[in-house]
Amino acid sequence: MNKQQLFENIKRKKSFLCVGLDTDIKKIPEHLLKEEDPIFAFNKAIIDATAPYCIAYKPNLAFYESMGVKGWIAFEKTVQYIKSNYPDQFIIADAKRGDIGNTSAMYARTFFGELDIDSVTVAPYMGEDSVTPFLTYEGKWVILLALTSNKGSHDFQLTEDKDGERLFEKVLRKSQEWANDGNMMYVVGATQGRMFKDIRKIVPNHFLLVPGIGAQGGSLEEVCKYGMTSECGLIVNSSRAIIYADKSENFAKVAGEEARKVQAQMEEQLKNIF
Repeated sequence: MNKQQLFENIKRKKSFLCVGLDTDIKKIPEHLLKEEDPIFAFNKAIIDATAPYCIAYKPNLAFYESMGVKGWIAFEKTVQYIKSNYPDQFIIADAKRGDIGNTSAMYARTFFGELDIDSVTVAPYMGEDSVTPFLTYEGKWVILLALTSNKGSHDFQLTEDKDGERLFEKVLRKSQEWANDGNMMYVVGATQGRMFKDIRKIVPNHFLLVPGIGAQGGSLEEVCKYGMTSECGLIVNSSRAIIYADKSENFAKVAGEEARKVQAQMEEQLKNIF
């Protein structure tokens, strides 16, 4: 999916919501545990209920890998279900990969060659040769970690060099030598608020994947105020606040209602550019 197609989906659905599929076997409704594949059964129901209100899904690989082979099978089934039934959805493998070049090449082959997923999150710490193997696949996206929501982000990402350049700013500037706004996005946490202004000075046209609204307390209004572009330029993720909104047999319906509420808020924000 290219940048224009992504933007057209945003305009059509009046939404830039990404639903995070952080599916934990210990948190899903108990009645699903009798299913042959409880994780996939949960994901399928959530996807069917939320697809009208979002433009992307983001399975977090840690939740699937924690269950070994069974989890990986559920992940693959989830990806194939989205691709077969909702082909307009942008799929993000939230894997945060990053290693030396030949290892990154294998990670890229997994997500882009084998699974044909649209994008994968990548850690930039090891530099250019750890990132560029992901950029060799036409039509695929690298989503580079830039400025995250967690408390520990201050340990490294906000440190300054002798010229006052912060590490996340160096990542943004340097990585533009490797790719462009048609195949690279950046992760910026919703809790960073006004920092979006600084980020947009460096990457004015790139899409930003923004986790942290909902359960993590980020403000959608603030993210849009400082981070939205004339093409929206945002994919805002919500995970727990949607998928775990209810634990009864009506969990999927409630998840759909929560996604609809977020979509309605996003529609209001999009009126500023459409």
